[in-house]
Amino acid sequence: MVTRRTVLLSGAGVAGALGALMVGWTALPPKPRLVTSDPLPVGPGQSALNGWVKIGADNTVGIVMCKAEMGQGIYTGLAMVLAEELDADWAQVRVERAPIDKIYQNIAGMIESLPFHPDDHGTMKAIAGRVTGKAMREFGLMLTGASSSMRDLWLPMRQAGASARAMLVAAAAGQWQVPAGECRAEAGRVLHPSGKSASFGELAAAAASQPLPESVVLKDPKTFKLIGQPRKRLEAASKMDGSARFGIDVLPPGMQYASIEMCPTLGGHVASFDAADAQKLPGVKKVLAVPGLYGSTGGVAVIADTPYHAMRAVKAVRIEWDHGATAQLSTDVIYRRLAQSLDTDDGFSFYQHGDVDAALKSAAKTIKAEYRAPYLAHATMEPMNCTVQFKDGRATVWAATQVPDMARHAVAKVLGLAPEQVDVQMQLLGGGFGRRCEVDVVAQAAAIAREAGGAPVQTIWSREQDMTHDFYRPACVARFQAGLDASGQLLGWVNTSAGQAIMPQIIERMIGVGSALPDRTTSEGAFDQPYEWPAARIGHEVFELPIPVGFWRSVGHSHHAFFKESFLDEVAHAAGRDPVALRAALLAKHPRHLKVLKRAAELSGWDKPLPAAADGSKRARGVALHQSFGSIVAQVAEVSVSTDKRIRVHRVVCVIDCGIAINPNLVRQQMESGIVYGLSAALNDEVRIEKGQVQQTNFHNNPVLRFDECPVIETEIIASNENPEGVGEPGTPPIAPAVANALFTITGQRLRSLPLKLT
Repeated sequence: MVTRRTVLLSGAGVAGALGALMVGWTALPPKPRLVTSDPLPVGPGQSALNGWVKIGADNTVGIVMCKAEMGQGIYTGLAMVLAEELDADWAQVRVERAPIDKIYQNIAGMIESLPFHPDDHGTMKAIAGRVTGKAMREFGLMLTGASSSMRDLWLPMRQAGASARAMLVAAAAGQWQVPAGECRAEAGRVLHPSGKSASFGELAAAAASQPLPESVVLKDPKTFKLIGQPRKRLEAASKMDGSARFGIDVLPPGMQYASIEMCPTLGGHVASFDAADAQKLPGVKKVLAVPGLYGSTGGVAVIADTPYHAMRAVKAVRIEWDHGATAQLSTDVIYRRLAQSLDTDDGFSFYQHGDVDAALKSAAKTIKAEYRAPYLAHATMEPMNCTVQFKDGRATVWAATQVPDMARHAVAKVLGLAPEQVDVQMQLLGGGFGRRCEVDVVAQAAAIAREAGGAPVQTIWSREQDMTHDFYRPACVARFQAGLDASGQLLGWVNTSAGQAIMPQIIERMIGVGSALPDRTTSEGAFDQPYEWPAARIGHEVFELPIPVGFWRSVGHSHHAFFKESFLDEVAHAAGRDPVALRAALLAKHPRHLKVLKRAAELSGWDKPLPAAADGSKRARGVALHQSFGSIVAQVAEVSVSTDKRIRVHRVVCVIDCGIAINPNLVRQQMESGIVYGLSAALNDEVRIEKGQVQQTNFHNNPVLRFDECPVIETEIIASNENPEGVGEPGTPPIAPAVANALFTITGQRLRSLPLKLT
C-alpha cells in the first residue's frame, strides 16, 4: 500500500530517481573532502598539505576550521582529531578559520534531518541518505548546528591528518633515499631507524609538492594518544586574557555604529517616520528605514559615530507602524487553536508500529494527558550584531554566524553583488543555540552599510530588540494516550502533537520557496526514540502561524523529551511500577540505552531514601532518558520544594553514551551547559505574545539560572569505541522531565506545562 509517508519520503529522498542521469550521478562515489576548489591562502613560510592543514617552517600546525566556535569547544575537539592522525606536536597546533568552500559544507547534519527512525535500516533510508549526502556535497551549507560538527568531520579530519602525515613521510623518505615504510611520524617529527630525523616544519615545503595519497590507513583507536584525553581548550587562554575576538569586538578603521528600532509587532513594517529630532542629536550620520529582510521585522535605523549616540538617537525617531498580520495573535489564542487542531486531525504519521487501536481497545486501563510547551527565545549573551563595509564594489563582513556562506549570499543579494565579491570573516560567537543560523541581522547590516558612504558600520541590536524579534522555539501542544493490561504492562502508545514547523519557514526565508516535505523537527524526540512500545502511533499536525520560529538548542527534542518522559512517568504511576524499571523493560533490546539508564540510577542512589533538604523540605528524585543527535543521555534530578512552593534542584546525575569521547572535558562541559540552559527554561522561561507583540524584553522577565540556583552536576561518560556523536545539545532535553517527575513524587501534582509552576 502506498501511504502518504511513502509518497512524501519519496519526494524527500529519492526525487532524483526520475531520470537515468540522476541514477547515474547517485551511483557515483561521493567526492572526497580533502582539497578545496581554489588553493588555500598561506602565510609566509606556510605550506598547505590539503584543505585542512597547513604547516609552517616554524613547525606550527595550522588546522583549518570551518565550524563556528560558540563555546562548545569544537576548535579543540576537531583539532585533536586531525592532530591525532597527523602525529602532530599538540603544543604546536593552531586553529585558522576556513574560507568558504564546498569541502566544508555540512553533510552529516543534513542526513540526520531526514525523517527516519533510528532503528530503520531499510533501503529507502539508505538511498535517501546517499542522495542527500551527495546533494549536500554540491549544494549544501557551511553549517555549524544540529550537534553535527564531530559527526560531520570525524572521517574527513582523520583522512586529512593521515594524508598529510603520509606526504611528510614521503618527503622525508625522498630526502633520505630510504623506503617510506621505514619512516614514521611522532610528535611533529619524521623519524628513521638510522637516526635521521626532521621536523614537520623542515619537511613542509617538500611535502606540499607530494601527490595527495589515493588512500590512507587510519589509526586503530587502540593507538590513539590525543583522542580520549582531557586536553585544555585551545581558545580558552584568549578568552581569559581578553584577546579573543567575538563579532562585537571587531574594530576596523573608521567604524560607525547603527542601532535599530523594529516594529513591536512581529512581522510589522514602517508606515512613516519623522527623524527631525533624532538628526539634531550629536554624532548622528543618517536615519533610514530598513525593510524586513530574511524574516526580520521592518524598522528604522540610525547610523552614528558611537553606539551610545546611535542608541540614543533611534529612540528619538517618531515612527508610525503598519502592524501586519500577527496583530491579532496572542498566546492563549495560539494554544487554543493548536488544541483545536488536534480535535480534528492526527497530523502526519512519523511512526507507526502494530495495531495500536486494537491494543487500546483491549486495554484494562487507559490514561490520557495533554502537555504544553511555550515559545522560547535564545537570549545569547552576545547581542545580535554584524559589521559590514561596502566599498569599491565589494563588501567585507565581520560576522559571528553559524552559516557563513548563507551570510555571504544574503549580503550579496542585498547589495547587488556576486557572492565572490563578498568576504565573510567569521568571528567567535558569544552564544549561538541556533539563533545565529539566521541571517536577518547580517542582511540588515548590509542594507545599513550601503548608506554609510564606504565606512564600515557595526549594527548592534539592543537586548530588548533581540528578545522581542527572535526566531522562537515553537509553542507546542501534545496529547497522549496509553493502554495497560491488568498486570500493568504497556500495550499501546499514541502521541499526537501540534505546532509550527521550522524548516518550511527557514527555507522560505533563505531561498524564497516553500516546502511541503515532512519536517522532522516537529516530531523529533517523540517518534525517533528507542523504547519498544508494543504498538504505537506518533504524529504531528503542522499549524501555520505568522510567528517566526527557528532552531532552539536541541530543537524538537527540547519539548518532546519533556512530553514523552513525563507521560512515561504517568504510565509507570498508573501501572504501579518503578519509573526506572518500566523504562528498563522497554529498553530490553537496546543494551547501550539500558546501560546508561542503569548507571544513572546507580550513581544517583535511586533505590535509597533521600534526606530532607537543609530547610526541612522533602526531597525526591526524578529520572528521564532521551536520545538526541546520536547520543544517549539519562539524568536523575534531586529536587525539593519549599513551603512557599519554590522549586530547588540540588543535584543532577548525568550519564552519557556519545561514542568515543574525543575530549572528556568538552563532553562534561557540554552536559553542564545543556543542563543549566535547559533548567533555566524549565523553571523560568516563557515567551508570551499579546496582540503580536512579545512581552518578555530582558533577563528580568526571562531569567537565566543564577549561580546560587545551579545544582551540583555529576557527569559520567560511558566508555565506547563507537563513532563520536553530538554532545552540544543532548544534555538539554532530559532535565525538564527529570525535574517534573521528581516534583510529582514530592507534591502529587503532575505538571504538564512549561515552565514548571506549582499551584
